[in-house]
Amino acid sequence: MNEYIPLIEQDGITSEIIRVMINDHKPDHDRMVNFYERYKASASGVPILTRKPIKYDEVKGQEVIRIDDKVNNKINNAYDAEITDTKVGYLFGSPITYNADEQTGIQETLSDFNKRNNIEDADSELGKKATICGYGARLLYIDPDGNEAAMTVNPWEAIILSETDDITNPKYALRYYKTFTWGANGKNPDEKVDVFNADFYDVATIFHFESTDGEDYLLKESKPHMFDYCPLFGVPNNQEMKGDAEKVLPLIDAYDRTLSDVSNEIEQYRLAYLVAKGAFLDETDQENMKRTGVINLDDETQDVKYLTKELNDSIIEHHLDRLEENIMRFSKSVNFSDESFGTTVTGVAMRYKLMALEHKAITMERKMTAGLRYQFKVLCSAWSKKRLANPDDYLQIDFQFKRNLPDDILSDAQASVALKGVVSEQTRLSLLPFVTNVKDEMDRMHEDAAIAAESVYGPETLPNNQNTGDGADESTRTAAAGNAS
Repeated sequence: MNEYIPLIEQDGITSEIIRVMINDHKPDHDRMVNFYERYKASASGVPILTRKPIKYDEVKGQEVIRIDDKVNNKINNAYDAEITDTKVGYLFGSPITYNADEQTGIQETLSDFNKRNNIEDADSELGKKATICGYGARLLYIDPDGNEAAMTVNPWEAIILSETDDITNPKYALRYYKTFTWGANGKNPDEKVDVFNADFYDVATIFHFESTDGEDYLLKESKPHMFDYCPLFGVPNNQEMKGDAEKVLPLIDAYDRTLSDVSNEIEQYRLAYLVAKGAFLDETDQENMKRTGVINLDDETQDVKYLTKELNDSIIEHHLDRLEENIMRFSKSVNFSDESFGTTVTGVAMRYKLMALEHKAITMERKMTAGLRYQFKVLCSAWSKKRLANPDDYLQIDFQFKRNLPDDILSDAQASVALKGVVSEQTRLSLLPFVTNVKDEMDRMHEDAAIAAESVYGPETLPNNQNTGDGADESTRTAAAGNAS
């Protein structure tokens, strides 16, 4: 899609370019919509749910009546959703920690933005859409109250254009979506009429186009978006922008078919043929049998039994196990319900079991970091106009990801004690999984140190007249805490 950049720079954005871009994006749009519908286990997204029963209408020109085509189980095993939810829970279950250099003075602005936009949930949803579809999209805008805001955009509705093939650093972007209006063009005022919208973003302006047929887009308005960069950007799941389950969908479909067919075979036992050995059952006998459930046999050599198929359950189980193993292996996921994840698995052994998932999570973490850094580059361009930040303050914001795993608090505490004095307090506290905000934790530690020192020396007679309040420096607080202990 990046080939449209020179055309846009030459002619500006036009209705024709909008139409052609949307048409060219349709294969990716349909693919991502299908992935998301499949994640939701909707009938339109999962192939097994639309399977038709096999028809045996004719054999060698003769009509054949079958009873074993009446059962058509359609069992969906949502491994694709499991793969997605496992990674999202592992990577985003513990919220991303945002740390800003205190010298920038934007901590409060950063905190307000995150709280106002429920950024913990927004980051998780962005990561989920990227994991399902191959990339996620986020739009920054100014809300009616004049505050900077962020929203997750469906990736199938977003086209990101970048000169470097990096959608975390866009030059232009297009969002197209459908709404409706009431009784347009003189129609019934109670009738809903579809409206196709297209919002094109450059470094300064939003161009809003509308169409009633999805083909002829007309420019309705253009207005500044109040940022210095394109506010619609993407976060890729990986360099290839492929979903986590995309490579193993044929394996999942094979698992669905196998389990559904086995279920059919089991259920068809009650539809098995009745075989009468040495006895002839006329229509009257058959009707009496159906009515009473009793069959009278005249000779001990006669026998009646059902003709059923033999199921080799060991082969079926082996086949299903192999499919499940390959699904997890090639999607780089793990099955936490496996017996190997017992309570005795800790430390290095656990890390080896999670190595494939960790490699995948690291790739996503780096892409997410690039996207968030661009996000705050855009935000700082607006905050600088309000004198809340400098344009380059985004370079002083760090993002810390923590894996969401059961905590071994004792081991973590022992490691933390061993690191005291070896690394900075901020780094040491950041390694503790139960510390979600390092800055707040350090502030509380300083307050505790001040209270402890006052309990020993009194509020007016601290050692060397040192103050442990908010104005004290780091060395003073540390000394006070050490003297108090």
